Amino acid sequence: MAKILITDPIHEDAIDILKSIGEVDIKYNLKPEELKEIIKNYDAIVIRSGTKLTRNILENADNLKVIARAGVGVDNVDINAATEKGILVVNSPDSSSISVAELTFGLMLGAARNIPQATASLKRGEWDRKSFKGIELYGKTLGVIGLGRIGQQVVKRGKAFGMNIVGYDPYISEEVANSLGVELMDIDDLCKVSDFITLHVPLTPKTKHIIGKEQIDIMKPNAIIVNCARGGLIDENALYEALKNKKIRGAALDVFEEEPPKDNPLLKLDNVIGTPHQGASTEEAQKSAGTIVAEQVVKILSGKPAENVVNLPALPSDKINKLKPYMELSEKMGNIAIQLLDNSINKVEIIYGGELSKENNEYIKRSFLKGILSPILLAGVNLVNAPKIAENRNIKVIEGTLSEDEYKGSIRITAYGNDEKVSIVGTIIDGKPVIKEINGYKVDLKPEGIICITKHIDRPGVVGKASTILGEYGINIASMQVGRTEPGGESIMILVVDHQIPAEVINMLKEIDNIKDVKVLNL
Repeated sequence: MAKILITDPIHEDAIDILKSIGEVDIKYNLKPEELKEIIKNYDAIVIRSGTKLTRNILENADNLKVIARAGVGVDNVDINAATEKGILVVNSPDSSSISVAELTFGLMLGAARNIPQATASLKRGEWDRKSFKGIELYGKTLGVIGLGRIGQQVVKRGKAFGMNIVGYDPYISEEVANSLGVELMDIDDLCKVSDFITLHVPLTPKTKHIIGKEQIDIMKPNAIIVNCARGGLIDENALYEALKNKKIRGAALDVFEEEPPKDNPLLKLDNVIGTPHQGASTEEAQKSAGTIVAEQVVKILSGKPAENVVNLPALPSDKINKLKPYMELSEKMGNIAIQLLDNSINKVEIIYGGELSKENNEYIKRSFLKGILSPILLAGVNLVNAPKIAENRNIKVIEGTLSEDEYKGSIRITAYGNDEKVSIVGTIIDGKPVIKEINGYKVDLKPEGIICITKHIDRPGVVGKASTILGEYGINIASMQVGRTEPGGESIMILVVDHQIPAEVINMLKEIDNIKDVKVLNL
């Protein structure tokens, strides 16, 4: 009989499910050294955010087959250490979608009808029926930024309130948007037309301050902003100034740039309401989180395939050793492709060359899709769910092989956006991923760090001017290379830099004569 350890509180229904497959021990508040000592006795461990499963602890988990995280985030688990030990890690990414969507509307209604302010007034013994006049949701335009799991739940509820729905998500196709009844538009147009704006995207370098002063300045005077996603998506200084000066109606915030917020001026404004990061804090979400992972534990311990596997399922050691470098390369190539296109990807072609032409490359394909999807989704993308997510987003995948290849083994991808495409060739040299071509230009690039890529006409002075601008702003260039097809023709310049390049500097680079485009990759 299997032995299962629970180290953080989970719902009773989840415990009952686990008891159906084995002996369950419940031990809370274990010290790291205590957990390390006993973990070798268990086949499965169920945790929430309180338990930290470090490499030091997992090195002693000789019999552990599965780590079940009741919730979305797995930052408290050393995934690499678990994978090396052949331990599956599962989570419950869908458990909180409805709870977050409902809180979004709770905050939206609270801000629209001034419910917290009116409640506070009533508790002070006042009977003020004039100061809290609100607005209806019915007939208003709701702008949804991010149309993933949670965003789509918000859309459904918005329609039930009789709202018109517009959306921004560069990774959702028109076909998917139409099926949801959402009119896609760019971020600025959404801000102009929306009465309510709600955010449901992850916090990345590209989405940080996705709502800034420029966007707030073009909003309607009656606009209300709701954020139940991540702090940092909104420029809080710009939001404060707009709310203080009554340029927009209000804001309802569940998340903040600093949590818990310390002396945040937003919380001193009467037209701001908020909650302390309560999106997933419902009985149902907690029950769902526990029962979902409990069911996965039962499947795995019964020898059945499971969903929501965060890490790579067990493979023969020789296969892992052979494919692992190519999987890393493929994921990096997907990450490069999505950043270069900067638009929704609707089709990818993957060609496996050389020694890979004879292999089953399913894991390499999944790694590439994970590289495309991970930067744009709130919940974790893994090798198990990446193909399904890509299918749901209408990303068509075409695969092929090339037995005759100039490299021992290579991956050649072409990714198509709405109006453009990008092609990349990569291989493994000395066990490490190397990019050998970008859009037909020969390069020799290790896909790591911060990389600035310019598309320009090969003319004297272009490289020097770009280097000078970066130097003036204290951005050190670690390496530089130029790829071209012919002298004086179109070229690319690749700069590996040691610091993030601010938007204003990127704009200055774009203004250099003969530079056509500038992209900054964060790898």
